[in-house]
Amino acid sequence: MLDHGMLDMEIARPELREVVGRLVGLLTHAEGASHRPAQAPAESEYRAPKALPFERGIGDIEHKLGDARKHAARGDRSAAIRAEQLEQRLEALLSQAYAHLNSWDRVLISRHPSRPHLNDVIAGTFSDFIELHGDRRFGDDPALAGGLGRLEGRPVMVIGHQKGRDTRDNVRRNFGMAHPEGYRKAQRLMRLAERFGLPVLCFPDTPGASPVMDDESRGQAEAIASNILCMLNLRVPIVVMILGEGGSGGALAIGVGDRVLMLEHAIYSVASPEGCAAIVWRDASYAAQAAEAIRVTAQELLALKLIDGIVPEPLGGAHRNYRQTCASIAEALQQQLRELAAQTPDCLLAGRRDKYRQMGTFEEPAPEPGRVAESVAPFPARS
Repeated sequence: MLDHGMLDMEIARPELREVVGRLVGLLTHAEGASHRPAQAPAESEYRAPKALPFERGIGDIEHKLGDARKHAARGDRSAAIRAEQLEQRLEALLSQAYAHLNSWDRVLISRHPSRPHLNDVIAGTFSDFIELHGDRRFGDDPALAGGLGRLEGRPVMVIGHQKGRDTRDNVRRNFGMAHPEGYRKAQRLMRLAERFGLPVLCFPDTPGASPVMDDESRGQAEAIASNILCMLNLRVPIVVMILGEGGSGGALAIGVGDRVLMLEHAIYSVASPEGCAAIVWRDASYAAQAAEAIRVTAQELLALKLIDGIVPEPLGGAHRNYRQTCASIAEALQQQLRELAAQTPDCLLAGRRDKYRQMGTFEEPAPEPGRVAESVAPFPARS
């Protein structure tokens, strides 16, 4: 029943009372436990992340820094001094490398295998989180997760794409590309949040929706369109935070909100750079040129007024310090919710719709002087 999307969760009998109590507390806005969220680890404290092509020499220093920290933790004072020197050198190199990023560099950062995913953000930002499953029609999609939690004590509904950490997990989660049942589960959770007056927080992070024939035959396009319509009419605050890749309709299906924010090195695009290159140049190797042309970065989208804000990442990207990233996300979400909480549902709806109506402005070209429109002969009458 759980696998086929008919249940929210499976609970052992001794835990039933506690879980039901937590659910009722979240849905009724009751005060919860005052404990802090379980902090996600700072990735750089444990292992050096994979170096990207533009990070020349940085990977070697991070490996040396990791070894120096291990020896320093065992009481080696010379290793502690060496670690401090390496940290200063690493910071200087990162500052130099990240001061002049182009669009393709940011695409690579957004796809970094160690970049924090939804489960890392939930662990470091929210407390008392309970995941809910199933679309009540077909199945439960691991590529799109959601549930109830607390942001600094405030009950919220959290929904987002979930990528895997290794090959097996990525295959199970379809590399974060949601199926129709995933988007229908998301809409079910949004309706639940509306019924109980909970803000909805969405975290797109996907290359795009699943494009296989099986998903198309189960109504992928309808599921995405239905979600967009649902979010335009939801009578509770919606804040969207793009974590990594915001790809095409797969991201837009949970990307309509009163406020749309992006992490500093995230991307948001109508198609992947490789897909755009394959369409325009018939060659995916032109992806870097496509990334520049279609303006995928947070900085470009903010200038175009397609998003509302940028959340800063730690030096060297979010994958180098999960804790700092989660702290920045929590602060940005709280600020937006404080502003939106003062608005009535009718004001929220009017502002949200107006926000999207203003996108994509254009100018009508002036008629060319001296040019006469050609007359079109009518179709001959049929005998």
